[in-house]
Amino acid sequence: MKEQIIQLIVNASDLDTELVRGILEIPPKADMGDFAFPCFQLAKTMRKAPQMIAAELSGKIEKPNMIDRIEVQGAYINFFLKKELYVKSMLDAIDVENFGSSSVGNGKTICIDYSSPNVAKNFHVGHLRTTIIGNSLYKIYEKLGYQVERINHLGDWGTQFGKLIVAYKAWGSKEAVEKDGVAELMRLYVEFHKAAEQDDSLNDQAREWFHQMENGNEEALSIWQWFVDISLKEYKGTYALLGMDFDHYLGESFYRDKTGEVVDRLADAGLLQESQGAQIVDLEAYDMPPCLITKKDGSSIYATRDLAAIFYRKKTWNFDKCLYVTGQEQKLHFAQVFKVVELLGNDWAKDSLVHIPYGLVSLEGEKLSTRSGNIIYAEDILLEAIDKVKQIIAEKNPQLEDKEQVAKTVGVGAIIFHDLYNQRIKDVSFKWEKVLNFDGETGPYVQYTYCRCASILRTVSYDSKAPIDYSLLLDEEAVALIKEINRFPQVVLDAADRYEPSVVARFAMDVAQAFSRFYNACRVNVEEVALRNARVKLVSLTKTTLKDALALLGIDCPEQM
Repeated sequence: MKEQIIQLIVNASDLDTELVRGILEIPPKADMGDFAFPCFQLAKTMRKAPQMIAAELSGKIEKPNMIDRIEVQGAYINFFLKKELYVKSMLDAIDVENFGSSSVGNGKTICIDYSSPNVAKNFHVGHLRTTIIGNSLYKIYEKLGYQVERINHLGDWGTQFGKLIVAYKAWGSKEAVEKDGVAELMRLYVEFHKAAEQDDSLNDQAREWFHQMENGNEEALSIWQWFVDISLKEYKGTYALLGMDFDHYLGESFYRDKTGEVVDRLADAGLLQESQGAQIVDLEAYDMPPCLITKKDGSSIYATRDLAAIFYRKKTWNFDKCLYVTGQEQKLHFAQVFKVVELLGNDWAKDSLVHIPYGLVSLEGEKLSTRSGNIIYAEDILLEAIDKVKQIIAEKNPQLEDKEQVAKTVGVGAIIFHDLYNQRIKDVSFKWEKVLNFDGETGPYVQYTYCRCASILRTVSYDSKAPIDYSLLLDEEAVALIKEINRFPQVVLDAADRYEPSVVARFAMDVAQAFSRFYNACRVNVEEVALRNARVKLVSLTKTTLKDALALLGIDCPEQM
């Protein structure tokens, strides 16, 4: 019906079809119509007031049978559809397999670089943002038909490992590292920085150890690989708790034998310059500081390895887009790296390389800092969420089956939803009373709505094969719920276009709230069989949509809570 209205407006105005499609909207209130066409955008080209354009254009539109009436309200042309036809049209669109899926990504590849913790450091709550956002984007693009390569670009190379080796040799032991893992490595890292404040020669020793790593020193590489293995084992435990994984664990070290080629290409292109002994690419013409390529001692830096990674990924997967989900503080770094790729004659860099920034994370308003040792483990916050849900279950539903799994699903889901419900660029503060609230705009609330739908389908007798009488679903609350569900395909497309999972999270909340209003106003288990079947059908479609929407966020749904 939307497409038919678009064509009606095009026929009456000679406007471009895509322009009309971009302007036509669904009003926020039912009394404003089922579709609305605002004319503000046309005022400049038509040289008329928007209200006048709306009045003139509405008079030229031929009203087909599907439209009940057309009204002009100010600069808006509002279309009121015949409710039964509208409901049938929407339900026919919704009641299909893989509702919300698309083929727009067929034959296209997207690489997503996310999570990417620094080896030998805690996987803290701040890392949850990149991990959760990246995982959701992967699921969104996959639903749209893209081939998605999930890449964990581990921070497993660099001077920090020289620091760790110095610290391990000075204050550590094999027994302590094997016993406490990353926590002990983190203790040594913090200890190094405290000592280096008093003795700067430690920094020189660290740089020398890293230089030895780059030159293939057996002892240095052996200690380094041990640190990497210990760290990755712990990180994978956290990923398992979140219910996610990666296609490729390709850290910075993977590219250490590929950086030489990058340096050669830059030199051959005449882009390299010497600056205080280091090699740089001057980006002053683009209002950016220089991009450091190699240090004074010839060692590579993370920019060099990022450049090598881009060329490797383009050669290996021929991506249409390569997305980098990192903190907004890295905005300049990626702008520099992407510009260097472009300066090497790769025009595809302009549209294909995308930095997706996000805001900071705090717990009860306290900023997290790695270097000072003020750390909150991601695993700890997930386990605490699970434990708190267990306490709620024990208090409110102690007879619940499979309590452990439900607590995990709800607890982890609460953390994920709380993060993704916020626009990614905004800072996030975890507050338990908000995160685990079963009544507010939270993951548990949406999951509970799903469980309510599941309970109805288990307890109410209905015929799933009976034809639906659409005239029985014209209640205001039923139509509003159907409208919300019907938005799902466009929501997925919008989330992908904007790199914004919060679009899906807020859609899930809107559907849950619309269902609550429907459930309170329209009793489902009624005696009239046709009415019961119609309303149960809407319950079933709600349940499926909520499950699919939450799945795009990386959240599972328990059948009971």
